[in-house]
Formats: sequence, structure tokens, C-alpha cells
Amino acid sequence: MSPRIPLVDLAAAHAEIAHAVQAGFAEVLATTGFVGGPQVAAFEREYAAFGGVRHCVGVANGTDAVELSLRAVGVVPGDEVIVPANTFAATAGAVARIGAKPVFVDCDPVTCLIDVPAALAAIRPATKAIVPVHLYGQLAPVEELLAGLAGSDIRVVEDAAQCQGASRLGRTPGSGPGAIAATSFYPGKNLGAYGDGGAVLTDDEELAGTVRKLGSHGGLVKYAHDIAGVNSRLDALQAVVLRAKLRRLPEWNAARQAAAAYYDKLLADIEDVTLPAVLPGNEHVWHLYTVQVPARDAVLAGLEAEGIGAGIHYPVPLHRTGAFATDASFPHAEHVAAHTLSLPLHPHLMREQQETVVAALARALSAHQSRS
Repeated sequence: MSPRIPLVDLAAAHAEIAHAVQAGFAEVLATTGFVGGPQVAAFEREYAAFGGVRHCVGVANGTDAVELSLRAVGVVPGDEVIVPANTFAATAGAVARIGAKPVFVDCDPVTCLIDVPAALAAIRPATKAIVPVHLYGQLAPVEELLAGLAGSDIRVVEDAAQCQGASRLGRTPGSGPGAIAATSFYPGKNLGAYGDGGAVLTDDEELAGTVRKLGSHGGLVKYAHDIAGVNSRLDALQAVVLRAKLRRLPEWNAARQAAAAYYDKLLADIEDVTLPAVLPGNEHVWHLYTVQVPARDAVLAGLEAEGIGAGIHYPVPLHRTGAFATDASFPHAEHVAAHTLSLPLHPHLMREQQETVVAALARALSAHQSRS
């Protein structure tokens, strides 16, 4: 049975754009521009303008976007890439698919973003790149990483899968000399497709061209394969959806920001709830609204029993997963994994629903306290 208050509401978003999507699909079907074509080209132009970068290259999914970005900056088998332990598996998986080694570091205990001093301390001779993850809807302090890397050949590849529309100190992902960022259009993202999709963002023409070649079997002209590439292209039908949603994204992000502010107000006086922290200088777009609570799993069960579609992002830090297990200990990431709870948040969430969520959360916490 579906939750009474869902974590996300994709149906409500679709209702706003259904007519535009129908018309766009009809155009693609009529012109048979299924791979590439005008819809993909138009979306790439529009999203580049929205993201404040010169180039947007559509790819098949967010994982490919990270992998192709890493390959474009020169990561090859045997290299090491520094990755935060507190992120989705795709960040490290993209490194592993190249044949490189993900090297994990802890997260900041307050913001849950990558611990910059730890990342810089983890650099070794084999280090080729660092992947800061712009988590939950806000940007990691890339400028601090760049300052620490000054004079080195180590590249920064931003994982921007959760921050469409976010900025830090006026800077957007992938903007600036030599910068490159990967994003995902998985359906639940702030800008989500009706299936998988992703993109690479950069101001660097050479990097954009390399990514485009890599994602098109290594060449831009049919049967001309300049480098060894893969098949990773944004689908034209998904571009239709993304163009329709992009026109509403500023409004939808503003609704997310208003909902996050209301949660902050409702939760301010509830004992045992740690509110999410916003790093000064960030324009946060609230892909997720995460709190930290004791007995998280029991609290989640209490919310689910009341029809509240809460979630966990992410229950196991990457260095404790079977795929990437290490003997290292990252206490902050481990604490976050054990205590973080994502509350329902989407552009169509009503204040009355938020009040219901917070009341249910208070009851679940009270039930835990009474059993302690």
C-alpha cells in the first residue's frame, strides 16, 4: 500500500507537465529523432544556460556521467580517486568501472559533506582525482579543495547528482577553468526524467568534446572512432521530459526551500532531532531533508506505521559495503549512516502534510524514549 504522505510525489509533478510531454513525444515520434536530434540538443543548450556553464553533454545516466568525467580528466586503470564514504554507491562504482581504486575519506560531522582536510591528507602518489559529492542539495566546499591542490596535477570531478539549481559563493557545478561536474536525472531528483538520464557540465570545450566522444563510441562522426568509447547518450524522449520540467525547476526549487524552512520551524523544539546544516555561502535546493535521530530504524518504523513515506540515505557507508569493504574507520560517516532519516520533501508537499509528518515523528521519538 502506498504511503499516505510519500517521500516524493512524481505524479503531482507529471500532472503539471503532461500536456507539454505529450506534445514533445508526438514530435519525436513524428520526426523519428530517437537518438540525439533536436530535443537533446535543445535540452543541452537550455540546461547549460540554467547551470551557468558553457557546455552540457547528455549521457545515459548519472553513473556514466561520473565515469566519463573521470576518464575525460585522465583517470586510467591503476589510478586512485578520493571519494567520501558518505555517498551513494555510484560515486565509487564509477571509479571502479574504470579500473581505478576508490580511496575513502570521512565526512564533516556537521554538514555531512566531504571532509576537505581528510581528503587532502589522503593524497598519495597514485592519486589522480578527488570527487566531492554535493550531497542532499548543497555544494561541497570545492574552493577549499582547489586551494589545497594548488600546484598539483590532481583533478576535481564534482558529483552533482543531487543539486540541480544549487550554487556556492555564486559558483555552480562545473563552472570555472578546468572544472567538470556530473549530474543525474534519475526520476526522484530535483530535475528527474521518466527513466535514467544524466549529463556532464563544464566550461572547458576540450573536456566537453572528450566526454561527447567517449559517450558516442569514441567519435563524433559515424564510423570514426578516435578513442575507445562506450554507448552512453541521453534519450530524446527523456530530453522532452527534462525540458518540460526545467521550465518549472526554479519554482519547484523555491517550493522545496520553503518546505525546508517550515520543517526547521516545526522541528526546532523537538528533543533529540538534529536539523540539517547549511554550509555558509550555499544556495541549498533541498533534494533531501535529512535529520538525525536516536534509534533511527525504530523511528522509521513508527513513521511507516502511520503512513509516512520517510527514507534512509544511506544506511551503510561505502567502506562497510560488500563491494568496497575496507578495514578503515570513518566515525562521522558511520554515525550519519546510523542516525540519518529523510523526511518527505517535494515541490507539492503541503504545510498540513508537514505538520502531520512532524507530529508522527514526535510520537515515534516519544515511544522510543518511553521504552528506554
